[in-house]
Amino acid sequence: MDSIYKPEVIEARAQSYWQEQGTFEVDEDPGRETYYCLSMFPYPSGRLHIGHVRNYTIGDVIARYQRMLGRNVLQPMGWDAFGLPAENAAMQNRVPPARWTRENIEYMRGQLGQLGFGYDWRREFATCDPDYYRWEQWLFTRLFEKGLAYKKTATVNWDPVDQTVLANEQVIDGKGWRSGVPVERRAIPQWFFRITDYADELLDALDALPGWPDQVRTMQRNWIGRSRGVEIQFPLEGDEAPLEVFTTRPDTLFGVTYMGLAAEHPLAEAAAAGNPELAAFIEECKRTGTAESELATLAKKGMDTGYRAIHPLTGESIPVYVANFVLMEYGHGAVMAVPAHDQRDWEFASAYGLPVRPVIRPSDADAADVSEAAYTEKGVLVDSGDFTGLTSEQAFDAIAERLESMGRGQRRINYRLRDWGVSRQRYWGAPIPMIDCGKCGDVPVPDKDLPVVLPEEVEFDGAGSPLKRMPEFYETTCPRCGGAAERETDTFDTFMESSWYYARFACADADAMLDERADYWLPVNQYVGGIEHAVLHLLYSRFYHKVMRDEGLVSADEPYTNLLTQGMVVAETYYREDAGGRRTWYNHEQVEVETDDKGRIVSARLKADGEPVTVGAVEKMSKSKNNGVDPQAMIERFGADTVRLFIMFAAPPDQSLEWSDSGVDGAYRFLKRFWSLAHRHIDGGGPATLPDPAALNDDQKAVRRKIHETIQKASDDVGRRYTFNTAIAAVMELTNTLYKFEDGSEAGRGVMQEGLEAAVRILAPIVPHITHQLWRELGHDEAVVDVTWPAVDESALVRDAVELVVQVNGKVRARIEVAPDAGKDSVEAAALADENVQRFLDGKDLKRVIVVPGKLVNLVAQ
Repeated sequence: MDSIYKPEVIEARAQSYWQEQGTFEVDEDPGRETYYCLSMFPYPSGRLHIGHVRNYTIGDVIARYQRMLGRNVLQPMGWDAFGLPAENAAMQNRVPPARWTRENIEYMRGQLGQLGFGYDWRREFATCDPDYYRWEQWLFTRLFEKGLAYKKTATVNWDPVDQTVLANEQVIDGKGWRSGVPVERRAIPQWFFRITDYADELLDALDALPGWPDQVRTMQRNWIGRSRGVEIQFPLEGDEAPLEVFTTRPDTLFGVTYMGLAAEHPLAEAAAAGNPELAAFIEECKRTGTAESELATLAKKGMDTGYRAIHPLTGESIPVYVANFVLMEYGHGAVMAVPAHDQRDWEFASAYGLPVRPVIRPSDADAADVSEAAYTEKGVLVDSGDFTGLTSEQAFDAIAERLESMGRGQRRINYRLRDWGVSRQRYWGAPIPMIDCGKCGDVPVPDKDLPVVLPEEVEFDGAGSPLKRMPEFYETTCPRCGGAAERETDTFDTFMESSWYYARFACADADAMLDERADYWLPVNQYVGGIEHAVLHLLYSRFYHKVMRDEGLVSADEPYTNLLTQGMVVAETYYREDAGGRRTWYNHEQVEVETDDKGRIVSARLKADGEPVTVGAVEKMSKSKNNGVDPQAMIERFGADTVRLFIMFAAPPDQSLEWSDSGVDGAYRFLKRFWSLAHRHIDGGGPATLPDPAALNDDQKAVRRKIHETIQKASDDVGRRYTFNTAIAAVMELTNTLYKFEDGSEAGRGVMQEGLEAAVRILAPIVPHITHQLWRELGHDEAVVDVTWPAVDESALVRDAVELVVQVNGKVRARIEVAPDAGKDSVEAAALADENVQRFLDGKDLKRVIVVPGKLVNLVAQ
């Protein structure tokens, strides 16, 4: 055995072994318990960042641990390959997005291999592979035939320069994130999934997911947003068609002082036809994004349409405004405005001098103060006709019943959730398999013609999708009538691909969307990913799974049984600020720091010039703050095991991990020390055998007890609590114990052998390369990856004596050893017999003796 720890040699050797043996390739085995561990697959951006490494290390540790429990473990990997970054790279590098993407996949696959992740690479695919997206195209045509996929005109954020739809997150200060020009709210035909048909099940089934974080389930509940309310009709003066609104607060109906319309509402457009000023305002509204968060902070603007609504209960005439904070997609594109009890309505009313009429008071006050802000809580109705004096809860049904009896309203359940728009006016995505025929309308592409393959060799300039300029792509014939037709040039939202990939991994080579192997592996036992995916990806994935279930493709109701959302990776920031306040940010590699005795940074200076820099806040790693860490450089310097060990030791997986160069150094030192301990043992006579434990002396029994206490703790930490950091700390303590244990006898070497083997097996999921080598050096032919998790020998935990602390008047004065089953009288006698205790009791009157079994004796004396 080499005396020096050489990670570059050890890690290459272990990885070669796993690859040659096909160690992580798994097939269906009906006689074994399955365990499907999946980490959210990456976008192939070019290089792994440290967040990737943390995510995949956590997943790999869990998968390897479950493998040691004897389960048939599936851990696959693939690539979420479609998306906007590839289009941007195509413009910058003048290469087709497909070529850029596949080159990145090659490089990143190598990085994952260097980290020793145990994936079944036979199942690998990229979502840009036609053999993959063929099947989501196939499912889309099925859903179209069932009415779950449909086309309608919808309001979107439109970038007039890039000629494409922007997500709400891509609209910054009302402008396109790339073009920098004002966006427009434009109504264009879009394809949708009726996810709202599944709203109740998606909401109610959250209670059946105890393995998900409460925070994620709450976020999904809020996003679905089931609410009980009343749909109310406000007649319009001189118009037969009433104005419909939905409200969850019918108790405030008597406080309505104006109505608000979305810019796209038909009534607003009708009013603008003869009013150029209103038409101009509506166009201004259409240049505002559609994000709720943006509208919430927007300065409230509006314009009177000239229409008047009639209050359904009082008959009062109410002005109707076009308001920039009302969205066509929510409710009916119209709201009843109650300024006294809705802050948004209050701000608008304050800006335009509209009445603010309180109709709710607190239960413990005579009136609500609405002079500075709206009173939004529920309470007791005032100035509300027959309903005055009712509580808000009582008034809900009372007012609803009155409206229903008049034919002016009805109670409804409404949802914040909207149908999922799956169209994107982009190139780099899966083509939507629909054909537009002037005679037949929208016609799905027949199964025999799937997949509709995306042309990959294109010239991409970013000005709209090249598919729209490729007649060879869009010109086709109608499958029904045989006439000339055009193929859909929109592509799928990339959430489509990530919504079902987990299922395809179960049968990646199937000549169908899924086959019977999906039910063998699903649902995923452990899913690992970031909290930022709590709503969109995870909600769409749950919906997609239920759709596949209803198509007979899977049996389970949910895709993921347990969800682990790992914390962010954060790091110190360093900068210099010039006279103009502009900051230049420096990476940790460029900075030399000085710390105090607790490891806190007290000063920092640039390595290049020795001049001081300011130590900023600890923040999430980002390019803008230049505080990222290149995992490739860390692997090359310390080895993959050091990086993995630091990541798992620095913080529990669900908490933020603060990057620390000294912490990485510490992880590397531990691995060298652990290697050195094993070398000392092997060099001292080779592998040894543990003799009869009953024949061990007290020192040997004490070390063996420590070994099995460590196994016991690590088993709970890893298997139940997922506190891998405390399991590692326990092994470090055991290593310290073994280092101090210098017993060259046959029995002593047997105890050392048992301790090293236990430590190697506990660490095997975390640092698989060094443990692969050490297991062989300890005399085993079988690879450690194939051995079982160590078991606790309960007999080794039994103590011949326990140590108790003895206190005199609350201060520790001695430590005594007694039999584990010693009674109170014998414990008290042993404490009083101690020489040091007698010295502190000399001349005092013993008043009381308190014995806490197994822990301490407290003697109270005066």
